[in-house]
Amino acid sequence: MPIQQLKEFLDGANVEYMCLSHPSAFTAQELAHHVKIAGDKVVKTVIIELDGKMAMLVMPATWRVRWESLSRILDTDFVDLADEQEFQDRFPDCEVGAMPPFGSLFGMTVYCAEPLTEQPELAFAAGSHTETLHMKTRDFLNLVQPIVLNRGFMKPGAQKPAWLKKRQHQPGEPSEQQISGMVS
Repeated sequence: MPIQQLKEFLDGANVEYMCLSHPSAFTAQELAHHVKIAGDKVVKTVIIELDGKMAMLVMPATWRVRWESLSRILDTDFVDLADEQEFQDRFPDCEVGAMPPFGSLFGMTVYCAEPLTEQPELAFAAGSHTETLHMKTRDFLNLVQPIVLNRGFMKPGAQKPAWLKKRQHQPGEPSEQQISGMVS
């Protein structure tokens, strides 16, 4: 969706927004840097595969997905990062990695991290790596009507989940060296 089609969609919905041009930004963090706003106000759009269907996950640029937790909250056995080659045709006029977070325009369910909904305004890639759209969060939520999730994400600096922490060796269990030797 080129920026013009996105603008027409927002104009048709009578939504206020601002579009900025900037140097190329290939990550949401770079986008935050170029437009000089905090990373938690920049939307990171992640395309996921959920039980064989593509869906859109939107969250603050500074946050990360906790896959195991996300799988539990979505009550599914399979949730994974979608392969770009598999979904780029769903966004025919967008640059890969610059998809705007409007899943309904692309036939995708949108899941939104709750912390993103607490921001007064949002910024996101508008279909290219050089254009960013800013709008009020309430307008975004009204238009997209995402499924808001309060788990499945990790903010920066948060403690790692217990399953990621290195377990201490228990008596009677093989050591990591023994296990890696078994794999060879």
